Amino acid sequence: MPVPTPEPAPDVHPAWLPPEAFRAVGSRHTLVAGDGKLVDTVVGEVERACAGHGGTVRRATDEPGARPADLVLALIPALPEADRRPGDAPDATAASGADLAAVHAAHVDLAAVRAAHVDLAGALGAEGFALARHGQVTVVLADAPAGLLYGLFEVVRLGDTAFGPECPVRVHRPALSRRMLDHWDNVDEHPVMGQVERGYAGGSIFWRDGRPRRDRARVRAYARLLAACGVNAVAVNNVNVHATEARLLTDRLDDVAEIADDLRPYGIRVHLSVTFAAPVVLAGLATADPLDEAVRTWWAETTRRVYARIPDFGGYVVKADSEGQPGPFSYGRDHADGANLLAEALAPYGGVVHWRAFVYNHRQDWRDRSTDRARAAFDHFAPLDGRFRDNVFVQVKHGPMDFQVREPVSPVIAAMPGTRLAVEFQVTQEYTGQQRHVCYLAPWWSEVLRYRPWGEGGRSVADVAADGGDLVAVSNVGDDRFWTGHPLAQANLYAFGRLAWDPALAPEAVLDEWIDLTFDPARSADPEMLRRTLHEVMDDSWRTYERYTAPLGVGFMVRPGHHYGPDVDGYEYTPWGTYHFADRDGVGVDRTRATGTGFTGQYPPPWSQVYESLDRCPDELLLFFHHVPYDHVLHSGSTVIQHIYDTHFAGLAEVIEMSRRWESLAGLVDPAVHARVSERLAEQLRCAQEWCDQINAYFHRKSGVPDVRGRPLH
Repeated sequence: MPVPTPEPAPDVHPAWLPPEAFRAVGSRHTLVAGDGKLVDTVVGEVERACAGHGGTVRRATDEPGARPADLVLALIPALPEADRRPGDAPDATAASGADLAAVHAAHVDLAAVRAAHVDLAGALGAEGFALARHGQVTVVLADAPAGLLYGLFEVVRLGDTAFGPECPVRVHRPALSRRMLDHWDNVDEHPVMGQVERGYAGGSIFWRDGRPRRDRARVRAYARLLAACGVNAVAVNNVNVHATEARLLTDRLDDVAEIADDLRPYGIRVHLSVTFAAPVVLAGLATADPLDEAVRTWWAETTRRVYARIPDFGGYVVKADSEGQPGPFSYGRDHADGANLLAEALAPYGGVVHWRAFVYNHRQDWRDRSTDRARAAFDHFAPLDGRFRDNVFVQVKHGPMDFQVREPVSPVIAAMPGTRLAVEFQVTQEYTGQQRHVCYLAPWWSEVLRYRPWGEGGRSVADVAADGGDLVAVSNVGDDRFWTGHPLAQANLYAFGRLAWDPALAPEAVLDEWIDLTFDPARSADPEMLRRTLHEVMDDSWRTYERYTAPLGVGFMVRPGHHYGPDVDGYEYTPWGTYHFADRDGVGVDRTRATGTGFTGQYPPPWSQVYESLDRCPDELLLFFHHVPYDHVLHSGSTVIQHIYDTHFAGLAEVIEMSRRWESLAGLVDPAVHARVSERLAEQLRCAQEWCDQINAYFHRKSGVPDVRGRPLH
């Protein structure tokens, strides 16, 4: 039975799946071959598209002799025996004899399938698919239902070009088997952090007033958006697990199961953040010691109940011994002991543990320059390499600090070859404008994924993650009508899913996909202007944000607590380990082996030497690795102090131009979208002005060095 496509409230923005995006599919005749719940979802999607655009859809069980299809979506096990690959065999998704007869009867359809299939080499896997154009028929083949769903969304992405000239078989497989979003959502609204910790798009789409939200169509619509960009796993609650959230593991498990039911039709598995102290806080045990037999028994039995209720449950996410969260340190154990405890309980069911490596001393003495927060994850986890069970994923933030607008890639990624790693990004813009600023993050993520820790010729971060690991990100979604608060921030969520599927994609190409799906430029009065202007506003927006905020990789300089807006010394004398050490002579953190904290030594060659060297260190990371005088000359030829002045004035000017360009799109985009973006750009301009003035004034007063261009520095 087809799965009805979810219909959220009429005022909810459709993001990258508006009805117009399905025009090419919905105006044609489609044949679907195969069975399974995800195949039912595929049929439901095509039926909805056809209802809006005049096409038809039929399954292989429909009457033989019907009109040949323009689009065939087929599971390989459902193909007639002569058209399977050698070694293929029908499985639980295979069609009946009537199905096969119907496929045979569609002569043009079958010829196209055969032409596509003959060149198909190797298994497509659980989520892969093959796409080809033969004659007048476009064919999508998959080994399993999830592949058919992803193949449909690829055809939607391609639009009319999927039905153009003949095209040979193209095989699409995800680079990473798990592409996951973590929601930092609280079931009960937290008195400080609110309903969504570091959320900038309204309340949670999962929870309200201590219970699951009643508007389940919104959750199902979210699942649809995620599947369309390639995400296949979601953790539904905050990693900082409070009292109510802890109970989701036991007496509130039905609430999690309800969400799992909404996500499952789009191939998305639910994961749950749990507190390491669960045996104590939920069961009254005297200890949560991971080597205690009663604790092991409790986790095993509790996990058995979870899978009895949610058979496709993904696993646990754990933040332990970090920022006050309980962990194995309380019992003289280490992170491997703690993670393996949960992994043992999950292993019989195929579940996994994501154990976060965000562990550091958040009560650091600011006077102590030998302690370095950047070192902490490596110091805690690298010595444990090889001790984690195979279903443990050590979840490592992509940088050593905390999702700053610029920081180096974490050395942990190169330090644990015997451990599965999940590389973590942050789609929610905690430190990049909080979805009040345009900041397209895909170029930043792409740089990280292409970074080669062992130098040219070595593996990239994407290679490390793909070698049995995951890509994970903190979601930016809430119950705001535009999903992400800022309509243009939708592009970051879309881009994360696409880069997790294929890290080699160019950020500009991903943005093109998102623009074409979301704005349908071909139907606008001026398609070229619409595309060009959106690229002009968004392509370089991450670097624009970098230019008017903290300079040269030093990071932070934000207002404590909420992390929005400038406060140069806001964290300078706090215990959080986020310092810039600016004085009258210079600025930056000495992390060298020769004279500093030794952090550069955590990298393998050649980067350990590059970062150690004042002459070779990249300009954009200079102040992360070195304390330098204001008159130090950068590779660009500018002094540090003049670079600070110039980039802050330049960043402000770019926001002014960004606002002007966006205004020119009035009448070419949805008025509600235009109004919301205009409102956010006005705030971005105000905030960029404040950043520019405060940073320049601060460093002018510290250094006493004037701007060589004579601009006012307040």
